[in-house]
Amino acid sequence: MTTPTADWKQLIFQNLKARNRKETYEFADLIDSQNKLFEQVTALKSRNMQLTLETEKLKAENLSLQVRVDSGGPGSGVPNEKVQQLEQKLFKLHEELTEMHKKRGENAQQIIDLNAALKEKEKEILVKDGKLSDAHSTEQTLKNEMKNLERTILELEATNQTLKDEHQALQMAFTSLEEKHKKLMNDNDEIMARWLQQKMAQADALNRENDQFMAHKQRMLQKQLAEAALEPVTVTEQTSDIAGIPQICLNASIPTKAQQKLDAHEGEVNAVLWSPTGTMFATGGSDRKIKLWDFSLGQCQCKGFLAGSNAGITSLEYDIDEANILGASNDYACRLWSLSDLRLRHTLTGHSGKVLSAKFLGESSKVVSGSHDRTLKIWDLHTKACSKTIFAGSSCNDLVTLHGTHIISGHFDKRIRFWDTRSDNTSNEIGLQGRITSLSLSPDRMSLLACTREDTLKVIDLRQNQVINTLCDENFKVASDWTRAVFSPDGTYVAAGSQDGTLFIWNIQKGKVEKTLKEHTHSILACSWHPAGSFILTSEKQKKVILWGDM
Repeated sequence: MTTPTADWKQLIFQNLKARNRKETYEFADLIDSQNKLFEQVTALKSRNMQLTLETEKLKAENLSLQVRVDSGGPGSGVPNEKVQQLEQKLFKLHEELTEMHKKRGENAQQIIDLNAALKEKEKEILVKDGKLSDAHSTEQTLKNEMKNLERTILELEATNQTLKDEHQALQMAFTSLEEKHKKLMNDNDEIMARWLQQKMAQADALNRENDQFMAHKQRMLQKQLAEAALEPVTVTEQTSDIAGIPQICLNASIPTKAQQKLDAHEGEVNAVLWSPTGTMFATGGSDRKIKLWDFSLGQCQCKGFLAGSNAGITSLEYDIDEANILGASNDYACRLWSLSDLRLRHTLTGHSGKVLSAKFLGESSKVVSGSHDRTLKIWDLHTKACSKTIFAGSSCNDLVTLHGTHIISGHFDKRIRFWDTRSDNTSNEIGLQGRITSLSLSPDRMSLLACTREDTLKVIDLRQNQVINTLCDENFKVASDWTRAVFSPDGTYVAAGSQDGTLFIWNIQKGKVEKTLKEHTHSILACSWHPAGSFILTSEKQKKVILWGDM
């Protein structure tokens, strides 16, 4: 059994052997060649030394022989043949010596070349050692990066597991919340059903109260008639209003003073409207009520109110027979009341935003409503259901109807759109510079008045579908997105209220302000011109309704 010390020693020994093989393998032939050359050089050096000794010896013998010959002494009689042999031998030795020197020079040159080659190889070895060192550094760096990546992978796996656990916990929480949501929705549906039942009960109670009020009024009327029958009556001719017949205005007059101030509602008075005959008018406020007012001999008197709305009233509309009144409200609905018994007849729900305008569409059995939810809805009062929904693409602030089949709507996106109820698409549209707050048709149905948030009134020719007049004043400021402006009954003037409580009246033909009236202390929201052309009603943000006249 080997010990750990022997193992690492053996490993080092094997690594050294492997490195030795790797570094000497490429130069083995060169080293062998050099060793052989060194051996040859050594042999040649020995041979050269021997030949040098022999040459010196021969030179000494040759010198002694020459001395003997020259001296002619004893022993000088050397045969010529021997001398020649020695000379020949000496010549051969010289040749061998020369050859040896030549070989020595060649060997020296080879040694120089081999040394140069050896230096080149050593340089290559140094370069390869540098590359090998760089490779080792790169390898070490990559190993470190690999370790870092492995640690990162482990961390990411741990994070992933944590996220999976959190996701599972959130999924369980979501499932629990979804079950709670379903339960709450069921509870909400049940509560809404009970709430609707309570509202129906409240509506029935209101209807019963109205019935009692009307019965009491009938009894009082009968009592008054019975008392009046006992008194003599003088009949005088009255030329003002004939019941049931709409007023005809040939020449509207401009009011000059506030004839009567009324505390109409508890908060904002968003809508005010004369009846077609001018014998009464209605106001709608943020207190969720519609109040009805009798008008006679320049004086106003409240004769009752209409309840049933769950939010503030935004728009009013009489039918042509003055039998019903239509009101739009902020509780996403519009409602129809009968004026004979002051009872709520229909509640039209289906919008998902507050209803800002509602009008009769040609006849008393059809209604069109415009809402903040960017849709127009057409309602059939016979079925009490929505017969058509038009997607306008922008919040509708006001609308008017034309010829019983056409709708003109003013929108938050500064556009007036024209709709034909017989098709689903808009037939035309006009772009203005400000948000549309109200629309009003001229008595001859040829012109359209648009009030915008850029503090201008635009008069549009419906035959050409283009703006023919712009009415403005430096002191005129539109107070809200539902500020209402109107034509005079003869189509000569337009009236609109300003943010500072001033009523502005423009002459359309001149394009200039004809009159300004200031009695309101708060912003004017709506105005309505009497059908006979002699009075104007205005409403403000704080309770007040003012009757303007010149009597």
